[in-house]
Amino acid sequence: MNAAKKPTRIQLRNRKRILDAALDVFSQHGYRGATLDQIAAEAGLSKPNILYYFEGKEDIHVTLLNKLMDAWLDPLRHIDPAGDPLEEILRYVHRKLEMSREFPRESRLFANEVLQGAPRMGPHLQTGLKELVDDTARVIEDWIAQGRLAPVDPRHLIFSIWATTQHYADFDAQVQVLMEGRDVHKGASEFLDTLYRRMLAP
Repeated sequence: MNAAKKPTRIQLRNRKRILDAALDVFSQHGYRGATLDQIAAEAGLSKPNILYYFEGKEDIHVTLLNKLMDAWLDPLRHIDPAGDPLEEILRYVHRKLEMSREFPRESRLFANEVLQGAPRMGPHLQTGLKELVDDTARVIEDWIAQGRLAPVDPRHLIFSIWATTQHYADFDAQVQVLMEGRDVHKGASEFLDTLYRRMLAP
């Protein structure tokens, strides 16, 4: 699509339609298993229509990943160094759990990309993600040094939060079977709150 011209309402709508369809296809089949034909069929558009808006499958995938990374990192950016340490971390845990419920396709898209070695988002991991995690780790280390949190490795704490929240999206089919119809996220929220309070209370 010609970037010099302001897109029309129809063009914006079609672009969103393509990205939403692609998110479904990529989250189900991964990058390698997804095709432009599948994306076109899911979007209800022709393949030439898709190629009018995007250069190809990789262009669509990278566009989705760029949007995802910004949204995915936002809760980590909102950890307030001046706030109560335990409440700030628990707020982050609960927001990540909410995101696994609200955005399961996005979580699986991210997981699939990382499992493949992050070929299309490697630069984001080296810059945006690493810098933000380094900054957050320093905040947690300061809280620990002040005696406001139990001593833990800040990075392993962050990894554990990702593991215990995104699991509910990335392994949804397994979780649903094992929970036998119970309210998955209600139970998870209560469990994780108790887990991290006990782990981190000074």
